[in-house]
Amino acid sequence: MARSSQSDSKEKKTTAGSKKGKASRKGRSPVDLREFELTPDEPEEEVEPAPPKPGNWLTRTIFRPRLLIGLSLVLTAVYAGPGLVKFLPNPAEQEDWQITVERIHITDPPHWIPRDFVEQVVHQAGMPETMSLRDETLVEKIAAAFAGHPWVLRVKQVQKGWPARIDITLEYRRPVAMVEVAGGLYPVDADSVLLPPGDFSIADTRLYPLVLGASSTPQGTAGKSWGDAQILGAARLADVLSDYWKKFHLTTIHLPRLESTEDSVKDSIFQLETTGGSRIIWGRAPGSGHPGELTAAQKIGRLERYQEEYTSFEKPDGPYEIDIRHWQEIARRRLPETTSRRPTRSRR
Repeated sequence: MARSSQSDSKEKKTTAGSKKGKASRKGRSPVDLREFELTPDEPEEEVEPAPPKPGNWLTRTIFRPRLLIGLSLVLTAVYAGPGLVKFLPNPAEQEDWQITVERIHITDPPHWIPRDFVEQVVHQAGMPETMSLRDETLVEKIAAAFAGHPWVLRVKQVQKGWPARIDITLEYRRPVAMVEVAGGLYPVDADSVLLPPGDFSIADTRLYPLVLGASSTPQGTAGKSWGDAQILGAARLADVLSDYWKKFHLTTIHLPRLESTEDSVKDSIFQLETTGGSRIIWGRAPGSGHPGELTAAQKIGRLERYQEEYTSFEKPDGPYEIDIRHWQEIARRRLPETTSRRPTRSRR
């Protein structure tokens, strides 16, 4: 009985152990012992080269993904780029790049230059109201526009500035006389270049010497030379006397009347008229180079000495005709009582 009870207990333990083992193996997969089997080292298999791709060298070179992508980007930029650019901001249209009349700065003009001078230049040259500082030809265009205006003698320099501005160094023409022709007056400079008559008021014309006796009219428009040697001589004489005109109380330059076409203009004798009606025989125009002719400085010196001695060219019993051409002395003779001709000035 005792042995049977012991064997029964062993069987119970064995059965419980087997049940416990079965229960534990239910939660995991069976182990494959082949995974732990050791295999002898096998030699590495040799990799055979891939067979050559079909096609020639050119097709194999061109038909590559990277190359095709790059070509597509280039073609897109070429054909679609111009259309896309218009949607981008244009630097030339930005305010800091725009040149207008207000941003063009010139050498301080003298009082005879009109106030709208810059506007005149831009308008006459046909330039747009707004220009771009990025324009590589802008300096040349502006220089040509100002050089073509009648009031400009020389364009010395044109420079770009930032923010957008243009600085221009100019040399201006200077009016020296008013030439009377056919009832009107034409302003000229020292080289007998015609200046814009419309830029002078009647009051302005009285500030300059009056030239009488012209037998020609201007041969061109404003900015062009008059084209007459006598007008050139009178203009040079007015220029030489510009600092003494008021001091000597002068009013008019009388051109000589040539008796025939054979008369040399270089031998023309110019006369000056004073406010009191006296006539001063000046002689040939400055720069004539005629032998025996006194220089302009010598003639001015004689007029200064005469004025110092008599205080005016009408005293003591004038008006007089005063000849300053001689080397040794000043000759004079009394003129008959006449009213000095000072015509009413009108613009052309």
